[in-house]
Amino acid sequence: MIYAVVFPGQGSQYPGMGEELQETDLAQDYFNRAKKILGFDILDVMINGNEEDLKQTKVTQPAVFLHSFIKFQLHKKDLKIEAYTGHSLGEITAIVASGCLGFEEGLTLVKERAFAMQDACQKAESTMAAVLGLDNRSIEGILSEFGKEVVAANYNCPGQVVISGSKSGVTEASQKLRDIGAKRVLELKVGGAFHSPYMEPASLRLNDAIDATDFAIPDKPIYQNFDAKPSKDPFIISSNLKRQLVSPVLWTQTVKNMVADGFTHFAEIGGKGNVLAGLIRKIDRAVEVKII
Repeated sequence: MIYAVVFPGQGSQYPGMGEELQETDLAQDYFNRAKKILGFDILDVMINGNEEDLKQTKVTQPAVFLHSFIKFQLHKKDLKIEAYTGHSLGEITAIVASGCLGFEEGLTLVKERAFAMQDACQKAESTMAAVLGLDNRSIEGILSEFGKEVVAANYNCPGQVVISGSKSGVTEASQKLRDIGAKRVLELKVGGAFHSPYMEPASLRLNDAIDATDFAIPDKPIYQNFDAKPSKDPFIISSNLKRQLVSPVLWTQTVKNMVADGFTHFAEIGGKGNVLAGLIRKIDRAVEVKII
């Protein structure tokens, strides 16, 4: 069976994650290497921390990355992999899993990304909201009234788009979207307006780190959030990664492109293990998703 491997992003963390991995020598090696890069014992927080502990900036993104990447290393021999992708943070996991970046380089970028995003969040009152039950064109029509103040951040699946922007702008846009027929609009418990122009300071900081990192040719194509297209070109992959924080995650478009390219079996690796599987099935009910 040929698989496209998908990796989840921030929000897929949970207390106790990593407990099932810690007994393996391979996992212990990666966690020890991570401790040197991060400067603290992240495995201890993953296993013994509560939800609030896991929401700490320095913990969340590295924890999700490590959980997914180590699981991938443990299970990749059982999968015939022909492509990779990931949702937001998960894209970096996909890049490392493909061999495009080394483990240390990937985790260093994740660490830099987390702190850069946190700093950007502190510069402006911003937030995100999930819009349910409304088509993309209708949502984009309302958002066009707000310019760069409120934008589409995640095209997760048909009928589910996340918007991102200033708190006041998202509140106003949310009401307008309800008025034209959105079934629900839910403000998300996030630190700021991810995948929007409000992340420009974080993007500039992360781009410096990306420029200082060497990208290799991956073993299989990576479908990226920025353009939803596959690539094995290190320059394109790094360039698209630079654009990610200030651009929408084209998840619906990515999955549709992968299905059009012949992928009918997906494997979601890491995190809670069902976030992306649910979205993929809503995008195309004919595909099968293996949860690892």
